[in-house]
Amino acid sequence: MNDAKSGSVAELSAADMTNHTVEASSPRQWMSVFSVALGAFAFVTTEYLPVGVLPQIATELGVTNGTAGLMVTIPGIVAAISAPAMMIGAGRINRRSLLILLAALLVASNLISALAPNFTTMLLGRGLLGVALGGFWAIAIAAAGRLVNADKAAKATAIIFAGITFATVLGVPFGTFISTLFSWRASFLATAALALIALTAQTLTLPSLPASESLSVRTLLRYVSKHTTQRSILLMGLIIGAHFASYTYIAPFLVQQAGFSAGTITLTLLGFGLVGMLANFLVSASVTRHLQLSLGAAVGLMVLSLVALPYVVSSGLGVITSVLVWGVAYGAIPLALSSWMQLTSPQLPEASSAMLVTTFQIAIASGSLVGGLIVDGYGLAPALFFGALLGVLGLLVVATFGLGHDRLIEKLQN
Repeated sequence: MNDAKSGSVAELSAADMTNHTVEASSPRQWMSVFSVALGAFAFVTTEYLPVGVLPQIATELGVTNGTAGLMVTIPGIVAAISAPAMMIGAGRINRRSLLILLAALLVASNLISALAPNFTTMLLGRGLLGVALGGFWAIAIAAAGRLVNADKAAKATAIIFAGITFATVLGVPFGTFISTLFSWRASFLATAALALIALTAQTLTLPSLPASESLSVRTLLRYVSKHTTQRSILLMGLIIGAHFASYTYIAPFLVQQAGFSAGTITLTLLGFGLVGMLANFLVSASVTRHLQLSLGAAVGLMVLSLVALPYVVSSGLGVITSVLVWGVAYGAIPLALSSWMQLTSPQLPEASSAMLVTTFQIAIASGSLVGGLIVDGYGLAPALFFGALLGVLGLLVVATFGLGHDRLIEKLQN
């Protein structure tokens, strides 16, 4: 899960402050914050890693590009299930123990993927990632505000979710760069080493995090039964699905359609992440004051970029420009969507957090799966057009909430 998770943090950390168990913000406690931030970086880097090396893996393991997209689909499906299941089923287990266990699963997932002799084994490793990924976000988001003194909870949370931002920027180009120097297997070994460092740091620094009251099935069902929640989930699914139906196959598109070298792809994807990170910071004030307009503008930019890309393949500058505009758009989208979901239930922050993670992961899984079927059946350009279509449908759902920021807030909370 990515920047979208960060928007729900404020509510969760605030809710958790009343159960705050740490007496002072000592250097050791700040080290625990950075250890979880490193874990967030490792998780998101691992989740997005196949995007940059998908053609190489597909060739070596003897599958099509569309089938290789299952490396993104499978962890998304599993994480969508494990996120609410973990929040409901964790019970009274100490959250420190859970975070350490999930970090160990991340190490194992990367090692299995790096050593996979065939695609089936690769998918087993990616499925294990899904278990760890959904559980990590379910536990880490709620625990973030408990690692330091209550008055420093917001700062601690910001540091942890900076790990997501940096992974979004560096994760895919990092994997592409390592594979260019060595192989795609080396990329997974590198992320395994990164996860092992995070595991060691968390083992040494995390304090005891006794469980507070867990999320109940009844509470979750009450939240999901709201009409505005259902429309918001549909909205989020369409928009995130639009992105991943296309972005999962951006590397094959840049190789086969635009004729880019591996080095150029690395730089292009790095640029995508950098402009996205910048957009994430710049639109924060606009999202607060004009959420609906900000989201609509970002989705509109994404749709325009997806439609334009197949028509500018003869121009390297045109392709790079379109990808960068797409990066700007997507940099703003997770922040806007997570703010939107947060407004749907300020009284039930854990429920909205669980559905945020679940919907995001389902959208990743379904978008990459359908995109892969389109790539194998019709080609790369139709996958981009399909993503644009989903984006337009998402805009139509946004329009059903009417116009005006105050009116939107009123509708979301009723």
